[in-house]
Amino acid sequence: MDNRPLAEKMRPTTIEEVFGQDQILGKGKILRKLVENKELTSLILWGPPGSGKTTLARIITDNTGAEFVELSAVHASKKDVVGVVERAHTNQRLGQKTVLFIDEIHCFNKAQQDAFLPHVEDGTIILIGATTENPSFEVITPLLSRCRVIVLEPLSVEAIKQIVKNALKSIKKSNRFSAQAIDLLAETASGDARVALGNIDLALKLAPPQQKITPTFIGNTIKKQPPAYDKTGDNHYNVISAFIKSMRGSDPNATFYYLARMLQAGEDPKFIARRMVVFASEDVGVAASQALNIAISAFQAVERVGMPECEYNLYHCALVLAKCQKSREVTNGMYAAKALANKYDNLPVPLHLRNAPTKLMKDLGYGKGYSWQADFKHSESNLPKEIADTDMFNST
Repeated sequence: MDNRPLAEKMRPTTIEEVFGQDQILGKGKILRKLVENKELTSLILWGPPGSGKTTLARIITDNTGAEFVELSAVHASKKDVVGVVERAHTNQRLGQKTVLFIDEIHCFNKAQQDAFLPHVEDGTIILIGATTENPSFEVITPLLSRCRVIVLEPLSVEAIKQIVKNALKSIKKSNRFSAQAIDLLAETASGDARVALGNIDLALKLAPPQQKITPTFIGNTIKKQPPAYDKTGDNHYNVISAFIKSMRGSDPNATFYYLARMLQAGEDPKFIARRMVVFASEDVGVAASQALNIAISAFQAVERVGMPECEYNLYHCALVLAKCQKSREVTNGMYAAKALANKYDNLPVPLHLRNAPTKLMKDLGYGKGYSWQADFKHSESNLPKEIADTDMFNST
């Protein structure tokens, strides 16, 4: 009896069996070229779970006749890496290449990554690392510079649907699942083929032998894959960036969509409210100054009301910010002022702006010609004379 999970049984062994990832596997694309030319090069495969990182690493290696050695960064130690290097040296003497595949390479610390850096550099091992985290932050720069980073996308619903159909055909269970159930399996997998195939395994175990598996059965027995969202990781920053840029672009539909995604994933509502307070001055500014009051009120409401009721306040504020006029005058002026103050950080304050509480100070010209009245314009600039002609709001 083959008791392996369906996802392992159905793992593709050739490039033709892989569905999706056309951006790297299509005609003329880099991974297809590597396979077709039987070439090996060190790679970092960056993509979400179930997108095919391990599968592609094995296909690339098997196609060249190299030895495939797999380590999990979650469990492996520096000693394990040293053992692989010794094995690679032996293979090298025998004329065989060694591919070291490290799953979750972002879990290796700097010392562990440094351990195999020289062996990647001299060609003793070909490194293929897989990561769900942005390698720019998680892989040391010297190692990153010696590897080609390949980005994998979440699999499309259509690609997962095809994977599901092939799996059911392979295990002779196609007649057990309705077309609508297959659609639902693909839609609830969130781009992860492993999840879809695991849900087939579960459905077949739970359903009576002769029962047709329908969308209702799937919905009642299989939990939808939670959204890919890490409060401190790449997805966190990508989604909040999309939210801010949607408001900036006066797109209320996209604004609401990304706000809903953050709240659904459990984002701290106070974090969202703080970002909107900043946005109200940074991007709206004097075009609609009342937006800052609304944003602050929304933040206070979030603090006092809490979830889930404060969702109304967040959506209210986000809609106002998305639909109101925008101005970068505050932001541009602020950066210009900071740059000016940094360059001229010790210029004397003009005499007419200085306070003159004593006779001596008045005799020295402090406050000379100044009048305490609204919109008073002195004959001399309020800026130090060295920068008197500066206009921070109309500079090019």
